Amino acid sequence: MPSSVVLVPPPGRVDLGNHYNWWQYVAGADWRHPRGPDSAIEGMDNHPVVHVAYEDALAYAQWLGKDLPTEAEWEFASKGGSDGTEFAWGDELVPDGRYMANTWQGEFPWENHKLDGWEFTAPVGSFPANGYGLHDMIGNVWEWTSDWYQEHGRIQRSCCTRENPRGGKREDSIDPRSPQITIPRRVTKGGSHACAPNYCRRYRPAARMAQPVDTSTSHVGFRCVVRERAGG
Repeated sequence: MPSSVVLVPPPGRVDLGNHYNWWQYVAGADWRHPRGPDSAIEGMDNHPVVHVAYEDALAYAQWLGKDLPTEAEWEFASKGGSDGTEFAWGDELVPDGRYMANTWQGEFPWENHKLDGWEFTAPVGSFPANGYGLHDMIGNVWEWTSDWYQEHGRIQRSCCTRENPRGGKREDSIDPRSPQITIPRRVTKGGSHACAPNYCRRYRPAARMAQPVDTSTSHVGFRCVVRERAGG
């Protein structure tokens, strides 16, 4: 039976140092059953697909004749032509009381006020597009990039580089805190509906997260890019 990692909010405050307090490995969870075996995707055609490991996302993109973006490509696109602001839309998270992305409002992981209208994923287009006309570059779900993860401090001009690609080496992507686990990690970008001010303030273009390539979850998805062919 397919299985995957699902966000299951606890009934009250928990130790934020132990992510197993809200992430659970659920038998029967997959992209067709995003919350577990009793859930379904009927009526969710416009939601981002989740529970997709890196190779799954890459295979789908290539089947379409497309690709997954590099971290630099993704970050450039997410800014929508705006540089120097904390968020893709400016320096206020909720300008004039308007929510600009699907994030977590309340005390993570147990209290979700859903002020933006959504508890989990939201349909694409529920929030304003950025300056390039792209939706959900911030929030909703984390998105795979093709770069191997390296620690933020090791990236040259890490906050604002436009070099592409800028990823590290496969062997360097393995988590140094758990050297016995030799699963390489790719960079994911954008934050998700589970990002909250008290825990994961990663709803910013510059934010990034390491994701093991074999691990799928209920808050990681992807988007495809089309590159101009050489000589085209």
